Amino acid sequence: MSAPTAAPHATRPAGADDTSSTVRAFEAYGDGDWDDIAREAIGEERIVVNMGPQHPSTHGVLRLMLEIDGETVTEARAGIGYLHTGIEKNMEYRTWTQGTTFCTRMDYVAPLFQEAAYCLAVEKLLGITDDVPERASVIRVLMMELNRIASHLVCLGTGGNEMGATTVMTVGFTAREEILRLFEAVTGLRMNHAYIRPGGVAVDVPEGFTTQARAALKNVRGYLKQLTDLMLANPIFKARLTGVGVLNLSGCMALAITGPVLRSTGLPYDVRKDNPYCGYETYDFDVPTAKGADCYDRVVLRVEECYQSLRIIEQAMERLDRTEGEPVMVADKKIAWPAQLAVGGDGQGNSLEHIKKIMGTSMEALIHHFKLVTEGFRVPVGQAWQTVEHPRGELGVHVVSDGGTRPYRAHFRDPSFNNLQGVSVMCEGGQVADVVVAVASLDPVLGGVDR
Repeated sequence: MSAPTAAPHATRPAGADDTSSTVRAFEAYGDGDWDDIAREAIGEERIVVNMGPQHPSTHGVLRLMLEIDGETVTEARAGIGYLHTGIEKNMEYRTWTQGTTFCTRMDYVAPLFQEAAYCLAVEKLLGITDDVPERASVIRVLMMELNRIASHLVCLGTGGNEMGATTVMTVGFTAREEILRLFEAVTGLRMNHAYIRPGGVAVDVPEGFTTQARAALKNVRGYLKQLTDLMLANPIFKARLTGVGVLNLSGCMALAITGPVLRSTGLPYDVRKDNPYCGYETYDFDVPTAKGADCYDRVVLRVEECYQSLRIIEQAMERLDRTEGEPVMVADKKIAWPAQLAVGGDGQGNSLEHIKKIMGTSMEALIHHFKLVTEGFRVPVGQAWQTVEHPRGELGVHVVSDGGTRPYRAHFRDPSFNNLQGVSVMCEGGQVADVVVAVASLDPVLGGVDR
């Protein structure tokens, strides 16, 4: 800085002239102000800011970089990688069954979908897709649809809170608690379950689960009605979202965006219908769509998808009642790890009856069980690709086996990763305040993005 009397001015770098260089450098002297230089030398006023935090993803794990001109966003970019955990690489150093404990932690809001997609891919490699018991597939469908509702409730609740509607969040999270209690009753955990395993599921649902689930889902329906009244019937809410964050069909197709964002353009693409798995083709449900391709339509679709999931859950529970007592894991004991687990009276480990059964069968059976748990089963050489309809879109899993007891490669096509590409298209040209709404409508979970 030179003398304080110097007036603010702009200078070119040494050796540069008007004809030989287009690079401009600016220097503020004395009491000079950058804004004065920008207005005088550049002829416009642009500011680059970091947006957030408002959405849960922007509390340190998603960086939104905006270039703004006044209140208008001229450029929007998403910075990712802050939640990188190396899950895919870690799976190469664990057995095929242990892989479920890693992939379940990717999208931690919808963990059961990663487990299901991964296990379906492994079952393809093993050639046991048709050997998975019907009851296991029914339980998988039930758990995934419960998880879909829980995930959408997080999206709707946090989205409402970001716009100042705190009641939307409290109602949404209260409804989600009903579902998390069901998860805890089945898997012992509220998230990161590692419940779906290659060949079936780890353990059958507890006795009386369908009765408990029907009571909980009755409450969930009531909360969904409250959310509908709070949001969709609210003129302020509707005016705030209508026409905001528009992304048409051609834009979604160009960016490989799927899920509710794609269906808000009118295209009824849903993996459960177009490439069914786990017996989804035998369930009666609809794929809701909209035409506006804006943030309001995505809210409407997620609410409607919750009701469609309830339809599927009711059908799944009827099938559970009919198949009570049937197996939930393939019969092949070279794959069926672990066996039906039963928690002991101390809340830990297996029950004494189960331990007695393992120990008393034969020494060979005990040795085989030990080898299966410590080393894992071998998977034939090959590769498989499997997709499922995740709450945020199409989730794909590519697994490669070299014939060993561990994956040679496991790669996930997470929908949040692809959907985040839409940030710039949805936000540029709009207002700064609309960025909050647009990102909320994408519902990104950065655990799945960064992996």
